[in-house]
Amino acid sequence: MKIDFHPIGLIHTPYTKTEDMPIQPAGAAGVRGTVEVFEEYRAGLRDLDGFSHIILLYYFHGSHSFDLSVVPFMDSVPRGLFATRAPKRPNPIGLSVVQLDKIQDGVLYIQNVDILNGTPLLDIKPYVPEFDAPVEVRTGWLEKTKKTVSSRKSDDRFK
Repeated sequence: MKIDFHPIGLIHTPYTKTEDMPIQPAGAAGVRGTVEVFEEYRAGLRDLDGFSHIILLYYFHGSHSFDLSVVPFMDSVPRGLFATRAPKRPNPIGLSVVQLDKIQDGVLYIQNVDILNGTPLLDIKPYVPEFDAPVEVRTGWLEKTKKTVSSRKSDDRFK
């Protein structure tokens, strides 16, 4: 089975290297960026401006290998890859929920962005709390460290 993805745009942020980036949008409060949607996809932006937050799905373009056991940024213990948000994955797809400030001429102006500059955009979805925020959740090994996510930064462990 062959699966092909093609970028629909590019994400522009202040982050030019992976070290010292926030590891999630929670650690990027107020950080601004833009999403340049390619011309042939801009008609799909209609009605998106009514949403305060969007989900960006993107390609970790700097990721070229993976391990099934990793030491995540939020821990010092090796964990199974799929129990983490580590960027080096069999299919290096990233996900971020960001604040949408405005859309102008096919450019989305966003905040709380934790993404490397020049990242290829694969898809955009509206964030809908009734769909995307379950009330009763378990967060596994992250229970002990989740309150520190806003202060954690990336390093070079996933280069």
